[in-house]
This record gives sequence, structure tokens and C-alpha cells, in this order.
Amino acid sequence: MSQNLPPDVALKVDDLSIVYRTDRGEVKATANVSFALRSGEAMALIGESGSGKTTISLALIRKLPKNALITSGQILYQRNQEVQDVLKLNSRQLREFRWNECAMVFQGAQNAFNPVLKIRKQFEDTAQSHGWRDKAAVRERALSLLQLVRLDPERVYDAYPHELSGGMKQRALLALGVLLSPQVVILDEPTTALDILTQRAIIDVLNDMRRQLDFSIIFISHDLSLAAEMADHVATVYAGEIVELGGVNDVFYQSLHPYTQGLLTSVPTLEHTQDLLQSIPGSPPNLITPPVGCKFHPRCAFADDVCMEDSPPLAVDVGGHLAACWHKDRLIESRKARV
Repeated sequence: MSQNLPPDVALKVDDLSIVYRTDRGEVKATANVSFALRSGEAMALIGESGSGKTTISLALIRKLPKNALITSGQILYQRNQEVQDVLKLNSRQLREFRWNECAMVFQGAQNAFNPVLKIRKQFEDTAQSHGWRDKAAVRERALSLLQLVRLDPERVYDAYPHELSGGMKQRALLALGVLLSPQVVILDEPTTALDILTQRAIIDVLNDMRRQLDFSIIFISHDLSLAAEMADHVATVYAGEIVELGGVNDVFYQSLHPYTQGLLTSVPTLEHTQDLLQSIPGSPPNLITPPVGCKFHPRCAFADDVCMEDSPPLAVDVGGHLAACWHKDRLIESRKARV
């Protein structure tokens, strides 16, 4: 292909726009989404439910619902200096891409495994469907991965899903996701429905896996503490658009978009008391007829006439920190006033 990517970039999304065709009209699920994922990096997508996070991740592996239509954009994937557009892969190439190159661990480990098949069979079926027919080699690889995720490999490999706890199933699912050594792993709410101690164990396991197996992660989370702990970069998604993108410390401690700031102030911390928590006013917009201008302006304390008329670009600030806001300076001043 003619596209070129920097050698350290594993995946690059350019100007991705997706609509869902419904009886009520076209839902503008994502609009002009762009970002780059570097090799070995972890990127978090944060935002309210319905903001478009899962739609973006499903597009990366072309598993969108049948009523979805990609209206623009490219998803460029690089392996060994060879660049491919995922949106142009044929069925055979797409099958090879999924799991071999990019795997997705879906939300809800409780329902991810077939309840009537042993874990062993599900590892074997995954390997076989991608051309790996040596069961002894599959077993050796699976046991090694189950050991890596801190499970008793022999016991879990020959167990039925109902014999495992929720946390054990989640870790077994993570092991299954990296069975074929993908370069990119997408995680959809990896700690949902798990208790706090199990969540801590999952975070530690993921960090160990990334360090030892050297893959990149894109993960979706409502848990900002998880994003703060695991992510190298954070993308804030609102109404189908990335409104802020930067390093985890920049986004969490020097946020440049009112929506990101609203997410952060709505979460309790050890430093602040409960009466300082603030919810974001209003509700997410109707994406069939989204607001003109900045989509966040109906809920934003800084909004003025320009916000209601013109959509702000995702502009670079100092140090590569990007935000789509006309009033970043006012946000910075208000944050200083609160300190």
C-alpha cells in the first residue's frame, strides 16, 4: 500500500465516521475520529455510555452491526513495516487479521465462554479455526498463558466455565485473547462486575501480560482509576467524537476540555469530600439530530455564541495534548481558581 506510518505506530485511525441506519433516521455514532496507537502502548477510551467508545473498537475489527455504515475514514494497521487498511481487507485477510493480529476481549466474561464446552476445547477451537492443528502445541501455549494470568493451568484448562469464579473466567478470557500473539488487544470494560480485589488482580495481570508479551492495548472503561493506572494515553469520547487526547497525566491533571473535567469532578477521590462532587448537567445529545457547533455546548458552563455556531477542531496544545474546545484558556483559569 502507498500509506506510510512511523515505525513505532501499530494502528492508526484516520477520519473515521460511522452511522447506524434506523427507522428514525441515521444515528451519527462516530464523527471524524482520528488517533494513533504506538507499539506496546495502552490507550484508554473514556466517556459516558452511548458516547461511541464500543462502536470505535468494533470498527477496528470490522464487527459492527449490520445496520452500521462506515461513511469515511481509514484504519491502518502495521506489522513488520507493512501497512494495510483494515477496511479494505477481503474475507480471508480479515479472518487472519482477527485474533492473529488484533484480538478483542468483549465485556462480560460470565457469558463469553460456551457453558457446555471445557476451557480446553475453546482454546483448541480458536487455534484450529486459525490453522493451528497441533493440539499438543496449543495445550503448551495455553498452559503457559494461564500460568501468566495467575491461574492453576492444569485445573483451569480442563474445567467447565461454571467451575470458575468471575475473576478466574476473566483471566482465562485474557489468556484466550492472546493465544495467537496479536499485536493489538482491545478490552471492553475488563473489570466490569468484579469486586475491588479481583479488579486489582486483573490490573496487575494485564500489566504483567503487556510487559512480557509486548502488545498494545486499547481499552474501554467507565472506571477512571483503571485508566489512570493502566493507560499511557487517554482519549475522551463525547457524542461520537474524540474531544480530548493526550498523555494520561496531561488529561487527568491538566485537562483542556470541560467534558473531561466534568468526568473527573464527578468521581470521588481520597483528597476530596463527598460534598465537592459535581455531576455533569443535562444529558448526552440525540445523535440523529446532534447540536450545531460544539456538541457539548448545551451542557457546558463556558459555552457562548461561537460554541453554538462552529465546531472546534481537535487542536494541539503544548506537548502534543489535543482538545476540541474554543475556551481552553478559560478552563485552565477556572481550574487554577479552585486550587
